[in-house]
Order: sequence, then C-alpha cells, then structure tokens
Amino acid sequence: MVSAPTNTAARATPRFELLTLGDELLLGLTANTHLGHIGAELARHGVTLARNVTVGDAADSIAAEVSASWARADVVLITGGLGPTCDDRTREAVASVLGEELVFDPAIEHAIAERFARSGRLMTPNNRKQAMKFARGEALPNAHGTAPGLWLARDHKVLVMLPGPPNELQPMFAGQVLPRLAALGLLALRETYVQIRTAGIGESLLETKLQPLFDPYGDALVVAFCAHLGAVDVRLSSPDGQLDLPRLRQLADGCARLLGEDFVCHGQDSLAKVVGDLLRGRDKKLAVAEAATGGLLAAALNEQCGACKFFAGGVVCCANEAKITLLNVPECLLKQHGAVSAECAVALAMGAAETFGADYALAITGSATDGSAAPLAGRPAPSDADKPAT
Repeated sequence: MVSAPTNTAARATPRFELLTLGDELLLGLTANTHLGHIGAELARHGVTLARNVTVGDAADSIAAEVSASWARADVVLITGGLGPTCDDRTREAVASVLGEELVFDPAIEHAIAERFARSGRLMTPNNRKQAMKFARGEALPNAHGTAPGLWLARDHKVLVMLPGPPNELQPMFAGQVLPRLAALGLLALRETYVQIRTAGIGESLLETKLQPLFDPYGDALVVAFCAHLGAVDVRLSSPDGQLDLPRLRQLADGCARLLGEDFVCHGQDSLAKVVGDLLRGRDKKLAVAEAATGGLLAAALNEQCGACKFFAGGVVCCANEAKITLLNVPECLLKQHGAVSAECAVALAMGAAETFGADYALAITGSATDGSAAPLAGRPAPSDADKPAT
C-alpha cells in the first residue's frame, strides 16, 4: 500500500532530485549507471530530473546533500549505501538529518535469512543492519539482493532509497517505485513520448531529412535527438498536450517510412535485439566472424533473451592463420586483397555460414592497431548449388 500525503506537491510540476552515493563512484572504480537509467525512466513518464549529485560515503557529506535536496525537491531519490558493512551509512545519515527513527523489522530479517539459506550461505550478524527501516516508512522488497529499498512519505514529499547494484535497483525502480509515484500523481504511468531509433545515419542528416515532417506542427511538437554509439534516437513529445500519443505515433510511423533502412525500431530496443527478433520470427539463424572487434558483436547477440534460437555461433579470428584454418578463407585471397578488405569480409561471412550451418552470416574485419575502418559484409548462407564441389 502506498502511504503518502494527500497534497503531494506545492508546485504544479514536481521537482525530482537524485543522490548517487558511494566512494567507488567518485574514485571511478564503479561506473555510475544510475543517473542514465533513472533519468531515462523518469523522462519516459513525463518527468525531467532536476538535479543529480554524487556523494561519497562520509556521513556528514550524505547528511548535507540530503538536507539540501529535501528542502528543495518533492521527490528525493537516493541510491547506494544500504549494504551490511561499516561504510554503508546512508540509512543512519538520512534518519538523523530528517529526524526519523529507525526500527528493526523481523520480517525483513526473515526474508534476508531465507535468501541466504536458498543459496547455501551463512547469514552473518552484520546483515541484521539491513533489517532497519523508518518507523513511519515502508520497506521495498528486494527480489535480487539482501538490501530492501526504503520509502518515506511526509511533509508533502517522498523519499526513496534504493540499493546500489544495478541488477537490484533497476527492477525495484520499475516494478515498485514508478507505480507508487504514478499512484500519487507525481508522474504519468504510461510513456509520454514516442521514440524512434535509427542506425546508419548521423543526427545532422537525420534532422534535415525529418524536418519537413515536423514543420507543420510548430510549437506543439517538441523534438529531441540523442546520439549513441552506432545509433541516433529521435524523441517526439507534446508537453502541452496539443498532440496526443496516437497522433505522435502516427507521426513516428511517417518518420519510419521516410527513413527506410535507416529506421531500427520504435522504442528502446537495441539493434541486436531487433535483429534477433526478426531472425527468431523467421526461424532463421545467424553466424558471425570477427577480426578487429574481438567478439563484441557475438556478445551483443548472445546477451539477448533466447539467443540460442537465432544465434548459431561466432569465431574471433585476428590472425590470418586463424581465418584460413577456422573459416577456410583462401590464403591467395588474403595475399591478393589483404585481411582488411571487402573481399576478406565476404569470405569470412561465407566461412562462418558454412561452419555453423547458419542461414545468414555477418563478418567484420579491420585493423585493431591503427584504428582503420573495418569492412563489414553480410551474406546469406550459400545454397548447395553455390558450394564448391568436394
């Protein structure tokens, strides 16, 4: 049950602030992925994160930033520092600065003990620290770790504390925090914009190509571009509500038709996921051969859910000897055209398709030492008629 004041915020647009805690973040030992994930999830639900600060594990630093954010914001999100060790001070620092009492919850301790028992490990006494919650707050169950999240609603504000590991934080944020905030009217339950994902086209050319479709809508339409490695996203929204979601989706469909092969998908899916879904839907399999990329392409495909249904396998073959031995690339071809050539890429793709018995193959070759561009070739598997006679 969501516990909250009836009047959730004094201002028309609630202010959200994020505090990411941990010395390991400031030292660069751990990548701070929380800002990107939480910021993107909030944006999908109509909220722009107003501020993010990364703070170390010192209790006085945590207390100072929590105090400042609590004074300004309607929703304060805090990540990290909920573990069982001596450097996990977030719970105590927040309780002190907000004047909240921490109480021991036997139900939380029982859940932690059960988790240890299932994995065949011994629960140590310091894990009892994770069974503390705010007397006037709630615990958010953690299905992927021992540290529950904490929820506190008071003074027309909401405080949310989440564990640091992404595999624990992200499902908790999506499954528990977002629905609770939506129930309070602090964000929209459904996405408030439509996103188009593209590949193979730069953002400047992309804008030039799509602008004629956007011009008729004037200020009613807000367009944002975001370039990633190998992809550019276009986000379409209408903050004042002049264009509803069906109209935005209709416009996005028009963009997709105009972009043709540069269009990847609507939404957040990666190119690897889109390719995997297409292959699985057609009951086809893909094989890959990589030289300069060292298995990155295979890893991107392999991490997709149900990869075995569409990904036959891959070969990393940097040395020419490996290309010849593993994928039957003709030595004469390598001598004539070189390993970094379109001809070599085609031969690698054909070799991968035959080796793995795949319907399609994709090959990347290039130089890992001088940073030269890597020719890429895609080939369907050769038919029996195309295969050399034995």
